Amino acid sequence: MDRHVRFDALHNFRDLGGYRTADGHRIRPGRLYRTDSLGKLAPGTPDWSRFLSLGITTVIDLRHDWEVEANGRVPHDTSFTYHNLSIEQRPYNQAALAPDIDPGPYLAERYMEVAEDGTKEIRAALELVASSSEPLAFHCASGKDRTGELAALILSLLGVDEATIIEDFSLTELATPDLLADWKARNNGASPTWLGFGRAPESVMRLFLHSLKKKYGSVEAYITHALAMDAELLSSQLRETFLEPTPTTWSPLTFRKATPDDASTLVHLRDSLSLWMLARGIDQWKPSEKNEAHFKSRMSEGEVWLAHTDGALSGAYELWWTDEAAWGPRPHDAGYIHRLMTTPHTAPPHTGRELLHHAESRIRAANRPYARLDCLSTNPRLRTYYESAGYAVVGEQPAKDGGLGSPYAVTLLEKRLS
Repeated sequence: MDRHVRFDALHNFRDLGGYRTADGHRIRPGRLYRTDSLGKLAPGTPDWSRFLSLGITTVIDLRHDWEVEANGRVPHDTSFTYHNLSIEQRPYNQAALAPDIDPGPYLAERYMEVAEDGTKEIRAALELVASSSEPLAFHCASGKDRTGELAALILSLLGVDEATIIEDFSLTELATPDLLADWKARNNGASPTWLGFGRAPESVMRLFLHSLKKKYGSVEAYITHALAMDAELLSSQLRETFLEPTPTTWSPLTFRKATPDDASTLVHLRDSLSLWMLARGIDQWKPSEKNEAHFKSRMSEGEVWLAHTDGALSGAYELWWTDEAAWGPRPHDAGYIHRLMTTPHTAPPHTGRELLHHAESRIRAANRPYARLDCLSTNPRLRTYYESAGYAVVGEQPAKDGGLGSPYAVTLLEKRLS
């Protein structure tokens, strides 16, 4: 599943469902949503119908009351209750900050202020979430800072690991261009002076969690001592409400060849995986490195395939028929597999291996005896994965030019197809 729910007016509406816990559970899809301001919704629009169709019965608005008055709240409807809990006590104007301020330390410090100033409101918000037996949404203005902080506390109490919490925060990066465009539209086309406006780099949440744990020892200790709540009971209530066993059976993958209309989906998948990597300290892909034009060109010069499970995207890959940048001039005896991608947290087990098998079947169908691929020389874990799938290391390319302006070293792997 794609955790981003598509709206015209909202850019950062996300389902927290699918994140897994260490004890074999996952967050139930369709129960817990985080978003940018629902005040942008309007009755009678497709957005409004889409929002109501989610069955949300509780909305928590984390903005200041003056923000609500100036920019509007979610429209009234009998299907849900609305709660305005401003967890931020010291407002600040991000757009007017100096351009050289590093978002990581600056925002992490603001989050600590919120954690210690807004204890009454954070406690009330957590109580609402824990007592909600139906779908719930919480939001601030951009769905980034205050929303991200509350999401981090909830995910931690649910037993989600820190890397995933950091990743979830950084997914706002996928909405940054639209959030920035909205701000410019409200300000006669002017640009914020702070280059970090709308950004959610992983360093922000990493630093905040480090600071919170350094002062209190753990998120649970913060809940206990700063919020005066029973952290164990709260965690138990949240888990009972929002967790379900991770599925043990999955429907088979179905494959279809991508078309140009799929290019935006492929960009979104790659950017999501980039943020997954960065949250785990893997310096390989960066968001926005590949645009729609890249995937469209791969479709015209080779093949791009999508894999779905029960109609939901599970993965994708590119198949090239030449790859001189890595392998140099070669006879037409191989297919070259690139950008093997699976949806983080929601793809069925072994999806990556099934993508490889499918790619190999396409290479066989083209009467080519070899499947080839490469991986960063600095990523031994990925090399081991490919070796376990039957690929053998056959060389190194110390200066591959991937079209990004900085050559890098890759390990070359090959598999003889039967």
